[in-house]
Amino acid sequence: MTALDTDLVHEDLGASWRSVRPRPAGRHLDSAACSRQSSRVLEAAAHHARHEAELGGYVAEATAEDLLQQGRSVVGGLVGMAAADVVFVESAQAALVTLLAGWRLPAGTRVGCLPGEYAPNAAQLRAAGLAPEPLPVDDLGRADLDGVARLLATDPPRLVHLTHIGSHRGIVQPAAEVAALCRAAGVPLVLDAAQSLGHVDTDVGADIVYSTSRKWLAGPRGVGLLCVRPAVAAELTPVLAAPDGVPPLRAFESGEAHVAGRVGLVLAVGEHVAAGPARVRERLAALGRAARDVLEGAAGWRVVEPRDEPTATTTLRPPDGVDVVTTRARLLTEHGIVTTAIEPQRAPGEMTGPVLRVSPHLDATLDDLEALACAL
Repeated sequence: MTALDTDLVHEDLGASWRSVRPRPAGRHLDSAACSRQSSRVLEAAAHHARHEAELGGYVAEATAEDLLQQGRSVVGGLVGMAAADVVFVESAQAALVTLLAGWRLPAGTRVGCLPGEYAPNAAQLRAAGLAPEPLPVDDLGRADLDGVARLLATDPPRLVHLTHIGSHRGIVQPAAEVAALCRAAGVPLVLDAAQSLGHVDTDVGADIVYSTSRKWLAGPRGVGLLCVRPAVAAELTPVLAAPDGVPPLRAFESGEAHVAGRVGLVLAVGEHVAAGPARVRERLAALGRAARDVLEGAAGWRVVEPRDEPTATTTLRPPDGVDVVTTRARLLTEHGIVTTAIEPQRAPGEMTGPVLRVSPHLDATLDDLEALACAL
């Protein structure tokens, strides 16, 4: 029996997610780029911005500190860390830059990465003077655990950087297993959770986790998260020490910031936890299966991921002669369907051609997916 033979799981989540958001102008199937915020999140950010106008920005920030600290605690719980291990920054990329600037690793330091690493991540590693080296993978680009174990035993890099789910395909890396191998070898694991926080389980034992607000957590843009366990945090050197009375990692939290966005993110994280992270993951995985069933072969487009990959992200290879960028624009302008065109430069070590990315969130329906298949 396929996903099309039954209702999607947890339909109540879809209905509730839909009911608390502004009505979409079309069919939003692009949460891997940016999800739709709830009205409550939008109002919380606007309310804080109004407080800044009424009280002054720094006074307003002080009044929000208890809420922000609750947010650090809840985010820490999602990645298996404590509130003291979590700081707010502006984006996932800002988190990686902040981490590398504080770590101050010697030039030429070897970093194990997937061949399909997100190109901006690899660029930031090289900009910091580090040397990315490929981890062994299987035919899908998933880390080969036996090969990783051999590498860590015979020629370990200084650290491993693992993108949990790539932005160019909906394949989940075996992060918990890689974390266990790294821990046994004494090699820190840095986890890029930009596409996984709020999407799959991110409490996997990584030493560092960084992510963004705007994707699967459905928070505001311009907010990111950096989470670092104390053993690695002790290796980081801030430009200025943290103020007295706050955890040392707080020295890496940007002070001149979009605080209203951080407030919105805390509300969004609260909504995610209230919905039940396990139930959210189950529905997102079911949406991914349904999308692959509906879209495989539609107008000659072919699905990249295995049908049962536990993500909501599906990427489609185009038929010969069909341009992905043009198709994405046509879907938007003619049908009101929001997707993303992914070109090979996003992950040049793995991609051989462009793909169309489809990434529905909880409120998506089979009708949305069938409409996309027809529009293709």
